Amino acid sequence: MQTRDRIAMKDFNPDIFRLFDDQWALVTAGTKENFNSMTISWGMLGSLWGDAKKGKNVCTVFIKPARYTHQFIEDNDYFTVSFYDDAKYLKALGVMGSQSGRDIDKVAETGLTPKFLNKGVTYEEATTTLVLRKIYSHDFDKTKIPADVVEHFYATDSLADKPHTIYIGEVVEMIRK
Repeated sequence: MQTRDRIAMKDFNPDIFRLFDDQWALVTAGTKENFNSMTISWGMLGSLWGDAKKGKNVCTVFIKPARYTHQFIEDNDYFTVSFYDDAKYLKALGVMGSQSGRDIDKVAETGLTPKFLNKGVTYEEATTTLVLRKIYSHDFDKTKIPADVVEHFYATDSLADKPHTIYIGEVVEMIRK
């Protein structure tokens, strides 16, 4: 990551406890020819694997294996996480989170405008996009999750209840409007 990108990341000061939970975001993976996006409300921003003041800026997201986007992240080295400050996009984000790209053309359904990058796909309407190089992934281990959480999110052994995969991406670029 270039110095100017690191400075820009340090100037990115969202309310991290509201950013994902209240505002939501889109995670997108794939290529110009074949990509998929989904709404996420679980995520984290931070620093990992570096000395003081030299850690990698990272974004962590959690995707269930049953989700169509999961395979796109598995198959690609890069993915994006994009944020939308304007409430007028909540309906589109709702469609992106509740409908599967296996079944509908989410871009046509939402009216969002794909923006193709060298290393990923985002949307013109995004206020901030993080371009992420996948540096780690791991499936949650149900035996290490509190029982009440397992009961709520992972109650059966079906694919729909299979625990989330954790993806950590190093921020290689940040695009802001």
